[in-house]
Amino acid sequence: METVRPFITREQIADKVCELGFRISEDFQGDSVILIGVLKGASIFLADLARQITVDAAFDFIAVSSYGNLTQHSGEVRLLKDVDESLEDRNVILVEDIADTGLTLSYLKNLFSARRPKQLKIAALLDKKCRRMVPISIDYVGFVIPDEFVIGYGMDLAGRYRNLSEICVLESSAAM
Repeated sequence: METVRPFITREQIADKVCELGFRISEDFQGDSVILIGVLKGASIFLADLARQITVDAAFDFIAVSSYGNLTQHSGEVRLLKDVDESLEDRNVILVEDIADTGLTLSYLKNLFSARRPKQLKIAALLDKKCRRMVPISIDYVGFVIPDEFVIGYGMDLAGRYRNLSEICVLESSAAM
């Protein structure tokens, strides 16, 4: 049986997203950005972040698969849905819910870099640095967290728990 333990409150999330939106707005003052959300986990974070950014901001989505229904990264990243817009000569911010092994972000950074953006930055609400397998630099980090399986605020276990308004730790040996 799965149990969940509150970890980061909705108020803490809102404060951090506001702070990140302010930093992005300051960094791109007088310019525009395109936020690329990694489906499905980053969709809630992207929506909240976009509302905190004061510069002209468009957004698009990309879908990759690396976990499936598992709690461990499979080690393989597959592109399921590409962005719809050109990224050439645009300020691109890749928006991810959680930076974990670095495999997915490294894959996406290489993919987007080849499309010649003006700038390419990465924003991650959560950073689980202790699990990094591939070095990746995150430009905008919300929270650095320990090696625990988190759910809520868009993050899931096999499609469940995405709708939780706070971030929780999943505690269950059966699910792990």
